[in-house]
Amino acid sequence: MTIIKTKKEIEILKEAGRMLAEIMEKLKKEARAGITTNYLNNFAEQLIFEYGCTPAFKGYQGYPYTLCTSVNEVIVHGTPSNYKLKNGDILSLDCGLKYKGFYSDMAITIGVGNISEEVNRLIKTTKKALKRGIKKAKPGNTIGDIGNTIQRYVESQGFNVIRDLCGHGIGKELHEDPQILNYGKRHTGEKIKPGMVFCIEPMVSAGSWKIKRAEDGYGFKTKDNSLSAHFEHMIAVIENGPKVLTKL
Repeated sequence: MTIIKTKKEIEILKEAGRMLAEIMEKLKKEARAGITTNYLNNFAEQLIFEYGCTPAFKGYQGYPYTLCTSVNEVIVHGTPSNYKLKNGDILSLDCGLKYKGFYSDMAITIGVGNISEEVNRLIKTTKKALKRGIKKAKPGNTIGDIGNTIQRYVESQGFNVIRDLCGHGIGKELHEDPQILNYGKRHTGEKIKPGMVFCIEPMVSAGSWKIKRAEDGYGFKTKDNSLSAHFEHMIAVIENGPKVLTKL
């Protein structure tokens, strides 16, 4: 059941989102060739505690880290390690925190050093798909309108949306109803109402949309080992449309 948030709760979520956006900006500046993903994880944890918050992911369903670091063909939930980022890598960072009993969650994808034109196009397409999906998150529309818009744009660019993973409601729990698929039919699914807060997160593959479990046991990667990208924003639905809570 989708939980409608009060204005006061949305204000707390907005604050949690702003802090997470600031942390993500700092992480982004540190992600460069030669840096290990473990370093980024430790830095994320340090920043979250400095902000007076707690990590959302650490311990969630047994996940042992604060940050998800997904490299190249790994789509989401990749675990930090001693892997040193290399020039040309594509890196997705997914992080969450808990503040005053509420969660925030967001993800970005960046290219490390010099990336190919195709990798750049994959990143830009995924980011733009998120922006288009967010525009559909307004009262009167349906959850299916969001997924349909994301899917149509991604496929028009020659890429595929991952179908077995999705966005989600968020609040006092990290994952709440409704599920936000990145594909679907217009005018289907739950009606969008003011007070809903959820994460829209297109995950896009340069090849097949099919997935398999990554070697670390936590992450998911593309079945054909094609490159992938992932962006996520937490949004609140207000009377006149969507408000992005995870931005500076």
